[in-house]
Amino acid sequence: MAFWSSTSVFTSKVPRKILFMFTLSLSVTYLFYSLMSCYNSFQFQENYVYQGRLVTEETTLVTLREKLYSPTSQVYLDEELIERTATVSSVINNVGVEERTAGWVRARAATPSSVSGAAAAAEREHPEFSTTDSDLRRAVNCTSDYGVKKLPQAIIIGVKKGGTRALLEALRVHPDVRAVGNEPHFFDRNYEKGLDWYRELMPSTLEGQITMEKTPSYFVTNSAPKRIHSMARDIKLIIVVRNPVTRAISDYTQTLSKRPEIPTFEVLAFKNRTLGLIDASWSALRIGIYALHLESWMQYFPLSQMHFVSGERLIVDPAGEMAKVQDFLGLKRIVTDKHFYFNKTKGFPCLKKPEDSSTPRCLGKSKGRTHPKIDPDVIRRLHKFYKPFNMMFYQMTGQNFQWELEENGTWPGSRY
Repeated sequence: MAFWSSTSVFTSKVPRKILFMFTLSLSVTYLFYSLMSCYNSFQFQENYVYQGRLVTEETTLVTLREKLYSPTSQVYLDEELIERTATVSSVINNVGVEERTAGWVRARAATPSSVSGAAAAAEREHPEFSTTDSDLRRAVNCTSDYGVKKLPQAIIIGVKKGGTRALLEALRVHPDVRAVGNEPHFFDRNYEKGLDWYRELMPSTLEGQITMEKTPSYFVTNSAPKRIHSMARDIKLIIVVRNPVTRAISDYTQTLSKRPEIPTFEVLAFKNRTLGLIDASWSALRIGIYALHLESWMQYFPLSQMHFVSGERLIVDPAGEMAKVQDFLGLKRIVTDKHFYFNKTKGFPCLKKPEDSSTPRCLGKSKGRTHPKIDPDVIRRLHKFYKPFNMMFYQMTGQNFQWELEENGTWPGSRY
C-alpha cells in the first residue's frame, strides 16, 4: 500500500504529458539500439558468408583473430578483412550477442588450417561443394587466385636447353615472384589471340609481386622483340645462355629421346663433313649463334633491360647466379644457397624440399639426360665454328662466358 500511495503521489505531482514523453523517449531509444544490433549482425553475416567453412566447437572469434594475425602464418591479409574482424569484435562487446556470433563464426569463418577432421570428411562426402569451397578458401588465404592478373613485367626469353626451367623453378621459390608454369608461346605462336587472352594465362598477383613467364623460343623468333616492346617497352628480359656446342648436343639428345629414328648428330651437323661444311640452318646449331639473335633484340631494348645468366654457373653456383637475377629484378635476396643441393644422379642442383613436402623439388625426367658420345673431331670443328660468334657475343653483352674452357673439359657440360 505504501508503494502505491507513493506512486500516486508521484504521478499526481508530475504532469502526465511529461511522463508520456519520457516513456516514448525510452521506447524509441530501445528500438534504435535494437535496429542497430540487427544491422551490425547482418553486416557480420554478409562479411563472412563467402568463407563457408566449419570449425570446431571450441573456435571463438579471439582464436580466429590470433590465426589471422599470427606471424608464423603464410596467409596474406588485406586491411579490409582485418577491419571486418574488428567490427565483429565490436558487435560482440557492445550488443552482447557473443553466442549467436560464435555460431556464425563456427559455420562460416574458419580458415583452412582450422578445419576439423569431421569437416574434411564432410567435404569428401559432398564433392559437389568442393569447387566453390576451394575458390573461397583461396580467397581467404590469398593464394594463386587471389589478387589481380597482370601482363608480365619480366620474361625469360631464352635459350632452349640453356637452363631456363631450372631458373624459373628457383625464382618461383621467391614469395614476390608469380610465374606461369607452362610456356605460353604467345609472342611466337598465339599472338593473334590477343593480350586479353595472354593476361588470363598469368597467375594473380598481390601488390609488390612480379608476374613472369618463360618461353625460350622467343629469343630466336624474329617478330618477338617488336611484339614484346609494343606490350611493355620497360619490360625486363632474362636470357640463359650456355656453350652453344653442349647446348646443341643437349637439344639433339632431347629430340632423340622422342624420335629415336633420326640420323646421328654428326650427320645432321654437316652439309658436307668431308669439306667441313657445317649446316647452320639446322635449328640445334642455329640457336647457338647468340650474337645474331641478340642483334634483333637490341633494336628494341637496351642492355640495361636484359640480364644474361650463365647456364654453366647456374649448375656449379646456383645461389650466385640467383643473387644476380634477384638484383636485376629488384627483389630481396631470399633464394640463397640454403635452397639448393647437388643431385649426383642428375648432375645438377635441385631445390631442397619445402617444409610441407616429403620430397625435394627436382627437375623431371626430361632434364639431366646423359648425352650421347659425339665424335671429338665434330666437337672440335663446332667449337671452331662458334668461336667468332662467341667473341662477338662477349663484346655485345660485356661478359666473358669463357666457353673456350669447356673445349678443354673445364666446364661441366655433359648433361642438362
